[in-house]
Amino acid sequence: MNMLETLQNLLNDSGFVSFFADGGWKNLVMIAVSCLLLYLGIKKQFEPLLLVGIAFGCLLVNVSNFFVDGASSSNALYHPELWSAFLEEGGEYYHSYGHIMANGGLLDILYIGVKSGLYPSLIFLGIGAMTDFGPLLSSPKNLLLGAAAQMGVFLAFFGAVCLGFDGNQAASIGIIGGADGPTAIFLTSKLAPELLGPIAIAAYSYMALIPMIQPPLMKLLTTEKERKVKMEMTRQVSKTEKIIFPIVVALVVILLLPSTAPLIGCLMLGNLWRECGVTERLSDTVQNALMNIVTVFLGISVGATTVASSFLTLNTLKIVVLGLLAFCFSTVGGLLGGKVMYIVSGGKVNPLIGSAGVSAVPMAARVSQKVGQKANPSNFLLMHAMGPNVAGVIGSAIAAGFLLAVFK
Repeated sequence: MNMLETLQNLLNDSGFVSFFADGGWKNLVMIAVSCLLLYLGIKKQFEPLLLVGIAFGCLLVNVSNFFVDGASSSNALYHPELWSAFLEEGGEYYHSYGHIMANGGLLDILYIGVKSGLYPSLIFLGIGAMTDFGPLLSSPKNLLLGAAAQMGVFLAFFGAVCLGFDGNQAASIGIIGGADGPTAIFLTSKLAPELLGPIAIAAYSYMALIPMIQPPLMKLLTTEKERKVKMEMTRQVSKTEKIIFPIVVALVVILLLPSTAPLIGCLMLGNLWRECGVTERLSDTVQNALMNIVTVFLGISVGATTVASSFLTLNTLKIVVLGLLAFCFSTVGGLLGGKVMYIVSGGKVNPLIGSAGVSAVPMAARVSQKVGQKANPSNFLLMHAMGPNVAGVIGSAIAAGFLLAVFK
């Protein structure tokens, strides 16, 4: 073999020969999208811990897809056809993780943790260890605000059905309204894995945009008088209450909705490690080391699902719009619940805390604090808003469990 033939073979084995092949432009578009997401994550700091990983996973899978036509699909990092066979009921490889392990690429193997629900559940373990449920326990009525803020989940669900999505897909789109990325990933990986990429990107993008999306709605739906309301300090919660709470919630919620067991169980176990006082080392591990490791795998494997052929569709645009509506209506639901409490309490509850009923902890609570302080500089709503905020974490997991029980 002469030098010219060697160079020709090297070129043919590279991905560059597929740049101008049929469909090659789609991969180029997705590479541009991944670069945009990297810019938003790094420069604009939009949920960078996950968005940077998702963006780079998107970059890797679409770069590796050039090899499929140029040389061999064995060079690809992610193989959608393997997962199609995995999901084909009655097929030879239905739910065969062994087939994925034997024939998949790096990202296929990492994605197993998403498909099995492992990564989202471990994220909830860390969230539980980082969450103080004291503000919720000191004012249990805040559970109602967390429930009211799930309104967008179900309105977006019906909207998705009207736009032609099936029940499983509509449920996965609706959960974006819970403003909880791990929950959205968990539910979508079970019900509509083909939509995981756009749903995950929409969920985390809107979570990052909370400081821009929520304030206009808060000002639109509340009066200046309502925003100025100063709330009284809540009672101190005992250590015993904090220890009993995760045990009781796990028992009641899981018995009511067994499908919530992975999320609620891990959330409450993490919180019990935090509060019981004898497992500080475990609490520290799941808050830091384990949380960081899982975030690495979760981000890159979710990004792997943004294959050009499935991402560059009209459905992606519909998901982006429906996700925004879901998030807005969830904020509206929380605010309306807050206004009801304002009236019932005789003006003692600031309705702004209702917007924190979405699950984005603690960002949504900080937005409530910021808007309230603009109306009244002596107003301190942060701890009051944390009650609905942590209630939203539980509420979004329950909503996901309900949808999973109905459509699985």
